[in-house]
Parts: sequence; C-alpha cells; structure tokens
Amino acid sequence: MFEATKVGRKVGKQDFKEQVTKLRTELLDTQRRLADSGVPVIVLVSGIEAAGKGEVVDRLNEWMDTRGVQTWAFWDESDEDRERPRYWRFWNAMPPRGQIGVLFGGWYQEPLERHMHGKCSDKELEAELARIEDFERMLSVDGALIVKFWFHMSEKDQKARFKKLSRDDRSRWSMMPEKAKFSEHYARFERLAERVIRETDTGIAPWYLIEAANTRYRDLAVGKTLLEAIKTRLDNPMDTSVTHTTRSPSLPNLPDAQRTLLDKLDMDKDISDDDYKRRLDELQGELNELAWAAYKAKRSTILVFEGSDAGGKGGAIRRITNAVDSRLYRTIQVAAPTDEERARHYLWRFWRHVPRAGRMTVYDRSWYGRVLVERVEGFATEAQWSRSYYEINEFEEELSEAGIIVVKFWLHITKEEQLRRFKEREVTPHKQHKITDEDWRNREKWDEYVVAVNDMINRTSTQHAPWVVIPGNDKRYARVAVLEAVTRALRKALKGK
Repeated sequence: MFEATKVGRKVGKQDFKEQVTKLRTELLDTQRRLADSGVPVIVLVSGIEAAGKGEVVDRLNEWMDTRGVQTWAFWDESDEDRERPRYWRFWNAMPPRGQIGVLFGGWYQEPLERHMHGKCSDKELEAELARIEDFERMLSVDGALIVKFWFHMSEKDQKARFKKLSRDDRSRWSMMPEKAKFSEHYARFERLAERVIRETDTGIAPWYLIEAANTRYRDLAVGKTLLEAIKTRLDNPMDTSVTHTTRSPSLPNLPDAQRTLLDKLDMDKDISDDDYKRRLDELQGELNELAWAAYKAKRSTILVFEGSDAGGKGGAIRRITNAVDSRLYRTIQVAAPTDEERARHYLWRFWRHVPRAGRMTVYDRSWYGRVLVERVEGFATEAQWSRSYYEINEFEEELSEAGIIVVKFWLHITKEEQLRRFKEREVTPHKQHKITDEDWRNREKWDEYVVAVNDMINRTSTQHAPWVVIPGNDKRYARVAVLEAVTRALRKALKGK
C-alpha cells in the first residue's frame, strides 16, 4: 500500500514558490465559497512520526484565512475527557457549516496507540474501526466533507529526518516519549497503519496517502488535494438521501393493523392521595441516597423525558430534582436549535451536555425531536429522520459502553385529558405561560404523532437504553412510576458497589 509514498518525489524551490502563489489564491477563493455553502470540512491529519504533520498544518493556516479554520490536537486526555464517552471530545471539535476543522490524529489516534502498546486486541480494534466507519458515514450523510491525510515515508528517510531535528524539535519529542517509540517499530506500525487505512478507506471518507520525505512536495500535495476536494464538493453537492437503514415496511391492510403500543396502555391507572404522599417520600429518600452512591462510584446518569404536550414532564422532573443534591445534576430544557446548533449535526448539542462521571443530566425533550417534531412538522426530510433511528441507537450505545445509565420516559395522556389540561391552563393565571398556539397546532396532528411515537419506541428501545412508557392521565401515578423506574435503574447499575 505504501510503495507510492517512497518513490522520492521532489519539488524545487522556485517551482514551489510559483505554485504556492496560485494555490494560495485559489484556497482563499474556495474558502470564501465554502463559507456560504453550509458544508463543514473535517481534515484528519495522521501518519508516521517525524513526517511533519505539524508543519503541514501550520502551512495550511498560513495559506488560508484562519478565521475559518480551527485546529485541534488530542495529545492527552483531560479529566473532562476521561469522565465522558470517547467521542465526546471529537463532537466538541466539530466545525460549524462553512468552516474547516483540522484534527491531529482524530478518532484514529487512540486505537492506533492502544494496539501498538498491546492494550487493544485484534477483535477490539476491528470493532472500533467499524464504529469509526459508521461515525464518518453519519457525518458525511449530514453534509460534512471528510478529508483524511496519511503522511508516510521510508524507514531510511524517517531516520534521516530524526537526525535533522532541531534542538526545539527534540525537546518536543522528549515530552511525548510514547509517540516517539513508534519510530522504533517502523515495520510493525506500518502493517497496523495499512490495516487501519484499508478498512476505513471509503468513498465518502477516503484516505489520501502523502509522500512526506520532501517537505515542499508534501505541502503542495496536501494543499492541492484539499483544494480539489472542497471544490469538487461545492461543484457537486452531495446527495444526502443516503440512509443507514430504511423505514419499516408498511403493514398490510389487515384488521387492527393501525393499532399502536400506546393503545395497549391502561390509562385509568391512578393512586390515592395517601399512597402518593407515602411513596413519594420513600422514593425521593432512596433516590437521594442512590444519587450519592452513583457519584462515589463515578457512574453517570442520563434521564430523557419525552411525552404528549401537557403530559406532565415538568412535574415528574421536579420530583426527581427535588430529591437530588443540586450539585449533582443539570436539567437541559431543549427548545428550537440556535444558529450555532443548526450549523452542526443535530446530535452535537446533546453531546455537549453529556455529564461528567457521577453526575446526572435530565433532558426535558431530547434528540428524539428529530423523529417526532421534525418528522411530523416536515423540518427534517424523510431521509434525515429515517437514518436517525440508527444514529440515535449508536449514540446511546456509546453512552452505555462508557458506563452511563440511560433511562428514557414517554409520558402519555389521552387526547381528552390533554384538552382538559389545555383549557385549565388557559384560565389559570400561573399556568397560562404553559399553553401556546403551537400546542394547539400540534394537537391537530395527534394521529401523526401517535404513529411517530410508535415507530420511535419500536426502533430505539434497546437493552442498554430502554423506553419506559407511562400512562399519565393521573399525574400522581405518573410521578411515582417515574421515580420507581429511576431508582430501579440506579439500583441495578450500582448493585455490588
């Protein structure tokens, strides 16, 4: 695979100077086009050590307008990184649409290093590469352009490069001894790199192998490749109708075919006032203890609340937060996305709020808006919301694999109970702010939302992130049921700790 990076390509000083003048002008012109295109560009910079990756990135920043370029290095994990799923740090580095993000190593760096140090088996590497491919596909079908550079040279040229390193360069290497050791195992690292590149080189996220022995050739090759990739995308917008998975096929026209799982709920469930007070006190006391136990065990919790308008989400959330020390939780109320959020993949704003180890995040509305409101109201195309089931399941699986306890609630009320609550809100001064014209408009699409909810639960209720569907006509019953589910999930996760 790497033979083409060891042929001795060179560019002379004068030729380099002449080509750079034209290249820089074209890069700046294309960057201005990119700013208005809505396409985020993700540039991954990887390769063997001493290939000059930092020099290349410095050169790109010299040639382009740095106001539209963000550079990220992932040398060391911070405490915040270690206390969250692995991909949290990469989501934080995602460039907004119209800008360029340059990521040193990116999501390839850790699996490469772990495998080189014997901390990752072949099977584990295989699983991680499959996840990487899924991740890149998800970003790509959302419109991102991914350009991956691998810098390579012969072992002889690498050794010669090391000898020429300046004293400052040697000081930098002494601060990263683990990475410097890779050069001592050139053949082994090359075999691993070939495997990684071969298994993740796809049409939507290709690898570009760059010969790095001659610095002028290297820099021009990167600049021109990046320029051509961006121009090609701008001239040929990507077809984002590609999906990971298709919709469930329509049911045949049989009796009861349109019955949903919501129809099976016993909406008459209730609880007496005395039993409610007793259970509320018991459960809140237990939840307080469990929240502190989770903190000490460094087990994070994510609670997702979805439900019918006026379904009682706010009341249920308050019964949870009243029981948990305020230093241990955050409540995220999800509204329409901001301009900053719209400029990135829809999951970006939810990744930002993933809790640190031992903490709890409560989402009042969530990423499921993509397959509910955005689906029903037409804010997302069918291709976009159809592939979101897969993306959401992957997201939640990553949370679970990181040790996060995920519990999702759908609080359901009947259409008649919703109407009663709407009217009550209109005449109750301290509740009038809860009822809006949008609530009444959503009510007109009740049947469409029921179908969307049914699809959502069927396709995203998993062992690691189950849906808990609660009949909520009786608010007190729903609040107790929510508390019971939360304490049950925490007890199960913390068992033996």
